[in-house]
Parts: sequence; structure tokens; C-alpha cells
Amino acid sequence: MANPLARAQYMLAAHNPQQLPPDGGFEVAFAGRSNAGKSSALNAICQQNALARVSKTPGRTQQLVFFDIPPTTDRFLVDLPGYGYAKVPKDLQAHWQAFIDKYFATREALKGLVVVMDIRHPLKDYDRQMLGYAVSRGLPAHAILTKADKLGRGAQGNALLAVRKLMQAEYGDAVSVQLFSGESKQGVDEARAVIGGWLQL
Repeated sequence: MANPLARAQYMLAAHNPQQLPPDGGFEVAFAGRSNAGKSSALNAICQQNALARVSKTPGRTQQLVFFDIPPTTDRFLVDLPGYGYAKVPKDLQAHWQAFIDKYFATREALKGLVVVMDIRHPLKDYDRQMLGYAVSRGLPAHAILTKADKLGRGAQGNALLAVRKLMQAEYGDAVSVQLFSGESKQGVDEARAVIGGWLQL
């Protein structure tokens, strides 16, 4: 089956709300801490090697990066800035906080959120904050546990069950979760199906 996301291409990067494209159509946002493997996951899902730049310096995404999906003119993937051990000045963090707050609160085109988490370090504060944004807006969220190939089969299953249990306790049925590996391509089709559904592709 052809993958419509394979046509995704860089469109623009927004550093403030004025630079966002018009608020129409369908957008799916990707969030993840700096070292969670978000760029690798985006690239695997879109079957591209360098759509999202995989940085050697974590936390390099300093804007909301929009990718459009030809031939449609109103379907987008949005790469959100990731923090973890990114060394970001406090005033820039405050700017981002306000921008992301507003984006989640008011963006009509936003149809779902993918939160990328390292399977060995899931549900950190940043992840919970992002999931909280989606749930409070009534948006569906999907967590992908990346780097699953770093664990054996049994450990993968245990990690998935543990995260699922925590999510159920905190968010009810609002968040789905899956195993994923950009390396082995495990779970790529599943993630693609969720995103394609939200984008109505």
C-alpha cells in the first residue's frame, strides 16, 4: 500500500504565532524529549532519511517545523521543539512555553498529538505535560515507545504494559501506546495508520 506520508516535505519553521500557516485543514503534531528519537521516528514513518534533521546536539528543534504532504494543500505534520537535556536559556524556555500553550489551546487544525518516548525512560515531566495539553483539549494522543530494539521481547512487553497501565490511570482511554523502532522498523505501519487516520489521508 502506498504511503502518502512519503511525500512529506519541509514547508516552514515558525518561531512565533505570527509565522504559523493559516489555521485550516489537518495537522498532527510530534513531541518528544531531545534524546527520545523523535526525528528518527518521523523519518521512518515518512520513509525518508533526512526529512527531520537527526541532530547530534539534542534539542536543536527551536521552532515549530511544518511539513506539508503533497498533493494535498491542507495536511501537515508539525515537529514541536523538544527539551530534555537541551541547554536552553530561561527566557527562550518561557517564550516556548507561551507559544506551545497558545498553539495547543487555540489551533483548530490540530487533530492529534504523537508523543515520542524512549522505551527505557518513558513518561518524564515533558511527556506528561504534552499529553496533558492534548487530553485537556479533547484531542487524541498516541505514544510511541522508541528504541524498542534495544530491549528483548519480554522486556518490551513488560515496558508496554507498564506504560499502558500508567496512561490508563492518568488519562483513561484518551492516549494509545505502541512499541516502535526506527532501526528495525517495528511498529512503523501501526504509527503510520494512526497518523493517516487523523489526517484523513
